Amino acid sequence: MQAGANPCGAARPPLVSQDVNDIADQLRLEQAASGRSGLTILQVLPELGEGGAERGTIDLARYLLREGCTALVASAGGIAEATLEELGGTSLRLPLHSKNPFTMRSNIRRLEQLIHKHGVQLVHARSRAPAWSAYYAARRCKVPFVTTFHGVYEGSEGIFKRRYNAIMARGERVIAISDFVAEHVRERYGVPPERLRVIPRGVDITQFDPAAVSEERRKLWAVRWRLTAGTKVVMLPGRLVRRKGHILLMRAIERLRRRDFVCLMVGEVDTSSSYAGEVEGLIGAMGLREVVRMVGPCDDMPAALMLADVVVVPSTGAPEPFGRVSIEAQAMGTPVIATDFGGLGETLMPAATGWLVPPDDVDELADALQLALTMPDDARARLAARARRFVTRNFTLERMAKSTLDVYRELLEARAPETDLIGMSGARA
Repeated sequence: MQAGANPCGAARPPLVSQDVNDIADQLRLEQAASGRSGLTILQVLPELGEGGAERGTIDLARYLLREGCTALVASAGGIAEATLEELGGTSLRLPLHSKNPFTMRSNIRRLEQLIHKHGVQLVHARSRAPAWSAYYAARRCKVPFVTTFHGVYEGSEGIFKRRYNAIMARGERVIAISDFVAEHVRERYGVPPERLRVIPRGVDITQFDPAAVSEERRKLWAVRWRLTAGTKVVMLPGRLVRRKGHILLMRAIERLRRRDFVCLMVGEVDTSSSYAGEVEGLIGAMGLREVVRMVGPCDDMPAALMLADVVVVPSTGAPEPFGRVSIEAQAMGTPVIATDFGGLGETLMPAATGWLVPPDDVDELADALQLALTMPDDARARLAARARRFVTRNFTLERMAKSTLDVYRELLEARAPETDLIGMSGARA
């Protein structure tokens, strides 16, 4: 495709400016695109909030911009917009969070206009509702359409929900964030291997690096959480929701005879939920008030993980599509105990960087805790080095983003001679 060409064809009517963004938004887009000669990629998702899909969107945009590409993100907006625009990307607001059929139909035309106006060369959808609109817009504009399965959708056994979910399987390339998710996509939606790619989520190894965490940062959280010198710490990072396995961990702790450690449950606590009350009640009923503490969220997880002797990811009920906490902990050199459930088993090396235990097996979890808490210092140091190497070789943001860009290039090169593509030769591995 030549620069400035209309990918939608000459038959399309002119843009209606109110259907995209205001003039200020368009100026910001032009400024962001100035000086860039790489690909123009449009990612679409419902909102730019704080979830895994949103984080992946921002991380990829950062990499694309660094490689000389133009990174556009269409969504209903959110708190991550500021981060995107600070990086040099552009947020384009559309009601892509809506599941109203009429709104979704209108979004097709709005996305067509964006693709037409900004010379978008590929559209990448990360969620179902916007994917329906993006699929038809990309098809009409004759640009490649890529999707990412960030998880396994609940209720997909029903025929109507399955049809709704199936839009994510229509990508010319379908990305799964783990082998577990890829197997689900193959079995449930029949996506063939030639269209399916597994690209695990990545961790920022410059941020999650023991050498980058100052003693002051570590001490700040030790004081805040009332940790005394020499106290061993078991940590469960994650929102206080049932599937994260807080109760399973407490039952395993109850079976340990030792009480010379503290268990920190780090994450958002909804005090109005019945589950929060249930956990609080069980802490008292099990006699664990001196051991288990719900400490709320932490905005410096690298420093928090430095305080942990072992991180536990005891997910239960619904399988995890991946395990971001697991790779973040290992990047910090901290051993991990995880339930072998969903994609969690892909995020560590059993008996080398941590332990995998069967889901809902209290005894196995208790045994793994005992091993972690009694590990000699020299063995812990060797494990920390292995864990860091494991993450840097397999789960970096660089690897994730480069693999995604390779998928884009693969599609674009198949559609046109290399000499006709903008920026295709600029950032090859």
